[in-house]
Amino acid sequence: MDDTPKKNVAGQDGASLFGDDAKGYRVLARKYRPRNFDDLIGQEAMVRTLSNAFASGRIAQAYLLTGVRGVGKTTTARILARALNYEPKSGKDTGPTLDMPELGKHCQEILESRHVDVIEMDAASHNSVEDIRQINDAVRYTPVSARYKVYILDEVHMLSGAAFNALLKTLEEPPAHAKFIFATTEVRKVPVTILSRCQRFDLRRVDGDTLAKHLGRIAEAEKVDAEPEGLALIARAAEGSVRDSLSLLDQAIAHGGASVKAAEVREMLGLADRTRIIDLFEALMSGNIAEALKLFREQYDLGADPVAVLSDLAEFSHLLTRFKIVPSSLDDTSLVEAERTRGKELSERLSIRILSRAWQMLSKGIAESASSGKPAQAAEMVLVRLAYAADLPTPDEALKMLGDGGGNIAASPSNGGGVPSGAPRMQMAQGGSNAIGRATPRPASAPDNSPQLQSLEEVYALAEANRDLQIKHTLKNFVRLVQIEDGKLEISLEQGAPVNFAGTLGAKLSQWAGRRWIVVVSRERGGETLSEKEQNTQTQLKADVRNHPAVQAVLNISWRGDRRSAPQGGVRRHVGKPGGRLRRADRERRRIRSEFMRDMMGMMGKIKELQANMERMQQELETLEVTGSAGGGLVSVTMSAKGAVRKVSIDASLMKADEKEIVEDLIVAASADARAKSEKLVEEKAKALTGGLPLPPGMKLF
Repeated sequence: MDDTPKKNVAGQDGASLFGDDAKGYRVLARKYRPRNFDDLIGQEAMVRTLSNAFASGRIAQAYLLTGVRGVGKTTTARILARALNYEPKSGKDTGPTLDMPELGKHCQEILESRHVDVIEMDAASHNSVEDIRQINDAVRYTPVSARYKVYILDEVHMLSGAAFNALLKTLEEPPAHAKFIFATTEVRKVPVTILSRCQRFDLRRVDGDTLAKHLGRIAEAEKVDAEPEGLALIARAAEGSVRDSLSLLDQAIAHGGASVKAAEVREMLGLADRTRIIDLFEALMSGNIAEALKLFREQYDLGADPVAVLSDLAEFSHLLTRFKIVPSSLDDTSLVEAERTRGKELSERLSIRILSRAWQMLSKGIAESASSGKPAQAAEMVLVRLAYAADLPTPDEALKMLGDGGGNIAASPSNGGGVPSGAPRMQMAQGGSNAIGRATPRPASAPDNSPQLQSLEEVYALAEANRDLQIKHTLKNFVRLVQIEDGKLEISLEQGAPVNFAGTLGAKLSQWAGRRWIVVVSRERGGETLSEKEQNTQTQLKADVRNHPAVQAVLNISWRGDRRSAPQGGVRRHVGKPGGRLRRADRERRRIRSEFMRDMMGMMGKIKELQANMERMQQELETLEVTGSAGGGLVSVTMSAKGAVRKVSIDASLMKADEKEIVEDLIVAASADARAKSEKLVEEKAKALTGGLPLPPGMKLF
C-alpha cells in the first residue's frame, strides 16, 4: 500500500472532489478521507479478502461492515461501491476491480455521494416499512449509467423489526444488477436472518503505532511541526478511531498555532504529564503517601482532571502488566521514552499480583471520583487507599505467613504521613534514584504488651476490661477451667452455656490479646466456676465472722430488763446508768437488729407472694395447650404447656405401609414445633409474672 496520504483530487488539475478548496476550509477528516483501498490503514484482512473475491469473480450480493466509530465503515462502503462500478475513462473496461489507479467515469460522483445509481440512506431516520418498500419497488429497475445499482444503508441496526422483515426477500434474491452494503456500530442488534444473508467484515481499531505514523505523514503533508510524543498522545486519546485522531490533530494544530507540541496537547486534552504519572505511580507503590498527594496536587493545579489522572495510573498499571507478559510491547513507537525505560524497570520489580490489585483499586476509584461531587478529594482518598495497600501482603503471602505461625500481618498506620511503618511491599532503593526495590515481609511476632493469661480469673478480667457482658456472664456461671497454657485454654461447659462458645471465646481472646488463642472443650469436669468460687468465698467469710470470739460474745448476750449478763463463766458487768455509753450502744444495736428483722420479714413476704403466683401460673399452664404441625398440616401434635403430648392427628392419605418412615419424621417435626411453642408460651408467662425480668437463678416454672 502507498503510505503517502493523498488529498481528494480529481484528475491532474488538482481540483477537489468536493469543489474548489478556496471556498472554505475542510477539516482533515474529510480532506484526507481514503479514495481507494490502498489508502485504508489498519484493515489489511478485509482488503485481502475483497481483493481475492474480486479477482476470482466471487462477489457477494450484500456486505455488512461493522466496527466502532471512526474506523472507516462509511468510507469503505463508498470505496466498495466505486470498485463495483469502476470504469476507466480511457482503455478497456475490466469489470469490478480493486485496482483503481485513477478516477473512473463514476468515481467522482460516487465519492461525493451524488451518483444516481449509488443510493445512500441513513437508516436512523429512514427506519420504517415504507422506506424499505420504496427500495423493494426501485431495485427492480436496472441502473441508469453504472454497472450496479448499489444501496448503502448506514446505521442499519436502527431499522424496525418490520422493516428488517420487509427487506429479507429482496436481500436473499436481489436482481443481478443490485448490491447492498450495510454499515453499523451495533451488530448485535441486527437480526440473525439479515446477518446470514450478508458477507460480514469487522473493521478493527487502528493500533496506536500505526495511527501515530499516519498522523505524522498528514502533519508533514500539512507542513506542520509535530512532536512524536504529541502525536502519540493524540493517537492514544483517539482509542483506535481514525476520524477522532484527525479531529484531535486539527484541534491541536489550531491550539498550537501551526505546531503540535506534547505539552500543548496534554494541556488541550486535560491530561497529566506521563513522567509525572510515572513518578506518582512510583510513590504509591513505595507507600509514600505524602509524596503521592503532593504530586497529585501539582498536576491538579496545572489543570489535570482527577479522573484523567486515575485513568492514566490505571493505564500505566496495565502497561507494566503487558511489559511483564509480552516483552515485545516495549517496541511500541507510540510510547514515550519515560514509559519505555522506567516502565521496563518497574515491571521487573513489581509482581503481577500487586499490579492486578492496583488495577482493581484504580478501576473502582475512577468510578467513585467520576460520580463524586468533589472529584479531587475522592481521587486523593483513592490514592491513600492504594498507598496503604502497598504495605499489605498478597493473599498467597498472607496464607504463608499464617501457615508459618500466624502473627499480625495487617499494615501499620503511616508515621507522619510518610512511608507506612512495618514492611512495605516496595521501598525506595538506596542511592537516590527513583528506582523501586522489593522488600522482604517482616516475620510476624506477638505484640510486646500482649496480656499473659494464667487463670480463669485473668480471662474474666480481660473480658471485663473490654466490656463484653455476654462473655463475662458465661465465664462466671458456665465455665470450669481444666487447663490453661500459653495460647491454649481448655475448659468444660455447664448446661445452659451458649452454643459454640469455645469458638467465640477463642476469637475474642485472639482479638484482645493480639495473638492467636485456641479454646477447646474438655470431657473432664474441671474446677469450680467463678460464681461457685464467689459463693464459697462468701460462705466461708460468714462462717469465719460468726466463729470469731468477739462476735460469739455479742450474739450470746441475753437480754433481761436494763441489765445484760455475759455467758456462764464470763464476767458480770452492770450496765450502768441510763445515760452511759454502754446503754446507748445497746439501744443502737437493738434498733439495727429490729430494722434488719423487719426487712427480712418483708422480703420473705415478697418471696412467698412470688411463690404463690408461680403456683397459680403452674395450674393455669396445666390447662393450656399448643399445637404444632408438619408436612403442610398433614401431621399435627397437641401438647400441654408442660410438654406432655395430649393428641396426635395424621391425615388419612399418609396411612400407608410404605409411608411409615415419612410419618415418623413428620411426627417428630410436629412435636418439635409444639415444644418450641410451649417453651415460648412459658417464657411469656414468666416475663408477665416478673414484670419482664428473667426469673432468679434456680427458680423455674417447671
